[in-house]
Amino acid sequence: MSTASPVSDARIADGGPGPAAIAAQRALRRRVALVWAGRIGLAVLVIGGWQAFTTWGIVDPFFFGQPSGIWKRLIDLFQHGTQFGSFYQNIWTTIEEALIGFAVGALTGVVIGVVLGQSQYLSDVLGPYIKMVNAIPRIVLGSIFIVAFGIGVTPKILLAAVLVFFIVFFNAFQGVREVDRNVLANVRVLGASRMQITRHVIVQSALTWIIASLHSAFGFAIVGALVGEVLGAQSGLGLVIKTAQNNFDPNGVFATMLVIAVIVLGAEWLIGKLEHRLLSWRPPTPSEMNVL
Repeated sequence: MSTASPVSDARIADGGPGPAAIAAQRALRRRVALVWAGRIGLAVLVIGGWQAFTTWGIVDPFFFGQPSGIWKRLIDLFQHGTQFGSFYQNIWTTIEEALIGFAVGALTGVVIGVVLGQSQYLSDVLGPYIKMVNAIPRIVLGSIFIVAFGIGVTPKILLAAVLVFFIVFFNAFQGVREVDRNVLANVRVLGASRMQITRHVIVQSALTWIIASLHSAFGFAIVGALVGEVLGAQSGLGLVIKTAQNNFDPNGVFATMLVIAVIVLGAEWLIGKLEHRLLSWRPPTPSEMNVL
């Protein structure tokens, strides 16, 4: 004998959520609430402990700053700017350098990774040179770029592009090598051209690898821009950090770092949206089903 109510049966028949779906939604909302509570609690613990230790004299605020001082310094930067101009302009300089470097590095990394991933000959010829350039310390490359191109935006863009290139290239290369050979053989039998195979099979199959690399690539683009600005620049957040360091201003360093963190988190959110859109055809993996 069934114990389900007529109302529940009617909702299920009309396409409404059943008891199991409702329970799953409640469990998801509870998990989201617990995660956010943990995140906020951890932030309160770290910031509150930092403020307390510096106030009590356990930690010297002269060297490690103080959350209240960082907040005041951040407001001062936005209101009064820096000696290199408006703080907004410095932020935009770094974002512009990182965005252009990210675009150039990602595009070249995908193209070269896909090409070398399909050609064993080119891979064998160029592989040692790519590994050799990748082994060069990035700060050395930054110095070379500044000597060659001056202290404008060009060396920062190039350094950001180099950092992004290798991350995206190795992922794209490996993604192409991981394409199912049976699928490739089948599409060739069906008469697909080389360009069609590359566009509709190889790139689509490697897209998961490529998108995964972009999550960390933008952070490296920011790092490239900042390193270039520290080595030599007329404006930018790296120059602001360098100046604060030279003036023994830890609050200024941490305030600028906070702005950088917000920029990177915003870019990460946008890349996540792009990933969801480009890979909407792919069924979620078990691990992704448990991610917020």
